[in-house]
Amino acid sequence: MSEKNYQALVKDRIFIGGADDAKTVVENEKAEVTFDLRAEAPTEPADYNRVHSPIVDDEAGQEESIKNAIDRLMNAYNEGKIVYFHCGGGSNRTGTVAIGTLLAMGEASTIDEAEEMAKGIRPKIKVKPEMKEALKRIYPEA
Repeated sequence: MSEKNYQALVKDRIFIGGADDAKTVVENEKAEVTFDLRAEAPTEPADYNRVHSPIVDDEAGQEESIKNAIDRLMNAYNEGKIVYFHCGGGSNRTGTVAIGTLLAMGEASTIDEAEEMAKGIRPKIKVKPEMKEALKRIYPEA
């Protein structure tokens, strides 16, 4: 059996990865909603429940879009849905939202702790400094 290119952030409920794995996660993990974090996401309809929740890569001032993505994801999770979220490669924007999700769920108490947890789950996560600064403004106590 081949190794999966996506991982479970929360066992059987929240999955993270890259854009290329969205359909696979829907099929294999029965993801009910997929959050596409790419600002450059395709505009054609998907044959699964894709929600565009764009975060602009390599740009400061993304607090509102990051918080919106985390809030939408947490709402779907709290509704009992199986969730997948991704950006292009599942490294920067996905890592940013993974850190925020772990903080929102109370699984970590600091940004650094949440980042280490997220990297332990998906080693290719590499959050850029402007995204980490945005997380610090969203979660000032972390």
